[in-house]
Amino acid sequence: MPLKVLICGGGVAGPALAYWLARTGHQVVIVERFPVLRATGAQIDLRGQGIEVIKRMGLIDAVRSKLVDEPGFSIIDARGNVKGNILANKSGQGAQSLTSEYEIMRGDLVRIFHEATKDNVEYIFGKTVDSFTENDQGVVAYFSDGSSDTFDLLVGADGQGSHIRRDILPPGAPDEYHQLGVHMAYWFVPSIETDNNMCKLHISPGGRMIMSRSHNQTETQVYFILISDSEELRDIPKGSVEQQKHSWAERFRDAGWQTDRFIEENWFCQNVVQVKTDTWHSNRVVLLGDAAHCPSPLTGMGTTSSLVGAYILAGELARSEDLSKAFQNYSRIMRPFIDEVQQFNIRWIRWAVPKSQWAISFVYLLVGLACFLHIPQLISRFSHDGDGDWKLPDYPELGPDQEEIQ
Repeated sequence: MPLKVLICGGGVAGPALAYWLARTGHQVVIVERFPVLRATGAQIDLRGQGIEVIKRMGLIDAVRSKLVDEPGFSIIDARGNVKGNILANKSGQGAQSLTSEYEIMRGDLVRIFHEATKDNVEYIFGKTVDSFTENDQGVVAYFSDGSSDTFDLLVGADGQGSHIRRDILPPGAPDEYHQLGVHMAYWFVPSIETDNNMCKLHISPGGRMIMSRSHNQTETQVYFILISDSEELRDIPKGSVEQQKHSWAERFRDAGWQTDRFIEENWFCQNVVQVKTDTWHSNRVVLLGDAAHCPSPLTGMGTTSSLVGAYILAGELARSEDLSKAFQNYSRIMRPFIDEVQQFNIRWIRWAVPKSQWAISFVYLLVGLACFLHIPQLISRFSHDGDGDWKLPDYPELGPDQEEIQ
């Protein structure tokens, strides 16, 4: 029977779920706290099963039309010299490198999903769910504007800092944030003549790395990455933008390469974490995407896992009218995939971004030798993207054209 569904969060995961639910006849409302469509953000990628979900949605051509032309990435020393180039694996087989076969700006993917759902899904901007209660009729959501409404189902797709997750976690539940000791800031600067479509990485002493990516001819993305277990750094994102900029500028002022050019622009920073919790659902409330299982940007699997989760949740809701059973099956099928995706060994990034200059020089030497011997290409060809042998399930209930799309 058709459900009245409220999705909290209008980024990627929420609209992806809304696409499938509207397609199978459900009434879907998305509330987004931003006053307009949040079609901003940095470069993201699709991998493995995420690409397959896009194909099953019939949106692969729309995604391909917006892909960023990034052939790979270069390792750059403090003087701007290239120490090695590692190209994207676009063979369709094996693992991707830092640059995937499907690189796209977050805003472009958000706009694609909005265009695909806007005629069948109600979007409400500048509003969010402050609290909710449950009764025999469903979930009563109390909104930030003082209004309320009753729904059959509430979906928390509100990111790694999810308020919906906070409200369904049982008392005494373990801290869901798994600290990785990695901190990141990113923003955009005007492009200059020497910028090109190669992603560039520069390592600086003190566990610092600078990355730049040029997604068009006018803008370049800049990322500062800092490896540290400092609790003080975890609190920086809680400060004002000016406080964030000052803190990061002080830590990167002497990092070399093009630091002076990068350091004065707009700012966003975060403490890089993984979200790990045993609680993905409770009664008529269910979590989706980063709210349930953020794998962290370091894995490159955040967008893919959100799309896979939306597809499986919609498929199980289409397969069973019993919400409890659908949620249990969603968790049972999805968790092996997430367990694989979240298997991230932080030691490799601590090794790749060492604290001393002599260790950085050694890394540059190894990178140059590996690239000369084409070792990165061989590793990509004969490994996988971290999802093991997990296969995306089929849900004919989501539409008769599923087999045709595949």
